[in-house]
This record gives sequence, structure tokens and C-alpha cells, in this order.
Amino acid sequence: MEATAVREAAQRLLLAYDKGEPIAPLIESYPGAGVTDAYRIQQEQVRRWIEGGERVKGHKVGLSSAAMQQQMGVDQPDYGHLLSGMFHLEQQPIGTAGFLQPRIEPEIAFVLGGRLSGPGVTVADAIRAVDFVLPALEIVDSRIENWRISIVDTIADNASSGGVVLGSRPTTLSSVDLAAASCVLRFGDETVATGTGGAVLGSPINALVWLANTIGPLGVDLEPGHVVLPGSMTRAFDVRPGDTVVADMGELGSVKAVFASAA
Repeated sequence: MEATAVREAAQRLLLAYDKGEPIAPLIESYPGAGVTDAYRIQQEQVRRWIEGGERVKGHKVGLSSAAMQQQMGVDQPDYGHLLSGMFHLEQQPIGTAGFLQPRIEPEIAFVLGGRLSGPGVTVADAIRAVDFVLPALEIVDSRIENWRISIVDTIADNASSGGVVLGSRPTTLSSVDLAAASCVLRFGDETVATGTGGAVLGSPINALVWLANTIGPLGVDLEPGHVVLPGSMTRAFDVRPGDTVVADMGELGSVKAVFASAA
């Protein structure tokens, strides 16, 4: 894609939130676009968000579980940026008006204590860099109408990033088996899904390694203090005003997201 087309596509996505209306899939307007082009579109938006006062506070790996790839109709992971304005306090009402088509998914969040600079990052490197983990709920959102996304669309849309709620109980990696960690996802009193950390590329730590080695050649490091969301332990579920969502992760603790009522 030419630079002008990249800027045009980024602007269309930015206007989707300004207008409160999702747009048609970008791949329909730019049929020749590939994954590299999609990341250029994503980076253009991140540049504009930073110019507007946002700060990069971490990254997310999306589509890292078979359940999510099947649900979204794609066959590979992707990544996006977590901006400062995306973080919401646990149990504090989250307005849904700022989202277009929000869904929620449970994840084990990494908080880094050291820098990871790929390529060449190993599992041992990643474990050494993690300070602690937290239970988390990610709010994913799509600016593409009806979630009709190709891999190009979701990457360009900042990997469908919408928001993050972090739990408050830190756990060191030495205290937990990430692959075996369990999750029960509830809406109110109803259990809607169960999952394990092993659903995420075999273990969430593998997603962290994948991320570091994918963005490293682009000149991007994972910095101390950054939050990394490695991917969902279950499929994603639609959220609506008034919903209360809890992810109970056993020895990792739990995290709750409360969505404000429509009123």
C-alpha cells in the first residue's frame, strides 16, 4: 500500500469511533493489502494517539487460542498496543458508549520487570523478565461492522483492542503452572465458559515469546512495567450495559468487570 492509502485507512478507523459507527471491512477497499500493510495502518493510529496524549502501556497478543481463531475465522495470532486510556479499575462502572461492538475475554496478564528485545528471545528469557502475573479481563472491540474481519482488518484495528481490567492480586511465575491454570467465566451468577492457560499457544508464556520475537525486528522492545495480554483462555462473549463479568482463576485469584447501565 502507498503511504497515502495507509493514512487514509487509519483515518477511516479513527473516524469510526468519532462517529460511533463501524465501517466496512478494509480488505474490501484495499484488496491487495497484506499483514505488513495492516501493521503500518495500526502504527499510524498509534502515532496519532500518542500525539493526542496517550501513552503505550503494553501490548496484547490476539487470536492466540484455537477457540478465538475459529470464532474469528483467522489462522494466526496478531498483536496490538495497549494505551493508557484503555485501562479500567476493577469493580468501577465501565461505560459502553465508548465502544462499538464490545466483547470480553479472560486472560492471564504479564507485568514485566525486565526488558525483552527480540529476535532470539527464549522461554527462559521471557520467564526472567516477568515480575508477576495478574488475572485480567480484556474488552475487545471491532470498528469493522458485524465483526466481519480478515486478519488484515483486525491487525489494522489495533488487534481489536478496546479495554483492560486488571485484578489486584499479583502472583509470581514460580507459584503457578501457567498451562494448567484454570478459569471460570461468569456473567452474574451464570457460568458461560471454562478454560485453561494451555489454550493459549500451549502456555501463555509462549505468547509472550512470540510477541517479543515478532515486534523486535520492527525496533520495538517490551519495556519494564509494560502489561502484556497473551490471549484468551476462552472464546469471547458480547457484553451489554449492566453486565457484571467475573473471571475466577483459582490460585491466581479473580477479576471483576462491571458495565454501567444504559441509564
